[in-house]
Amino acid sequence: MIINLKYLTWIAIFGSFALLVAAYGFEFLGGMSPCKMCLWQRWPHIAVIPIGILAFYSNSTVLLKVSGLIILLGAMIAFYHMGVEYKWWDGPSTCTSGTISGLTSSELLAKILKAPIVRCDEVQWQFFGLSMAAWNGLISIILSIVWFKATLK
Repeated sequence: MIINLKYLTWIAIFGSFALLVAAYGFEFLGGMSPCKMCLWQRWPHIAVIPIGILAFYSNSTVLLKVSGLIILLGAMIAFYHMGVEYKWWDGPSTCTSGTISGLTSSELLAKILKAPIVRCDEVQWQFFGLSMAAWNGLISIILSIVWFKATLK
């Protein structure tokens, strides 16, 4: 069965919408507050929904390619966040714990009191050993491919 390429646009839009519904569901129904980097991952999906609708109705392959690039950027953000969660590299200092070696007790207390409630370097949820950021990255790669596939004539 060959899928009409115009419908790939709707599939990609729905995919981003579904990821956002899941993220907000985890936040508001599951009680999992997002960290700063979790919020960063939402912006590409929020952006491509109106761009994709505009691309669908205007038949603009340029907008479809832009959407694919935006979601690819979202995947990069997600994989960067995944690396921070798994301690492969440091994340933003405003979002991670950083090192505490060499701190006095008063410096450590000050650091704890200034720390954000939800930290980017801690995995809040996993499924099959992959964090939410990892799943977002994988699904975003797939959605990016769908966006680019929709540009074919």
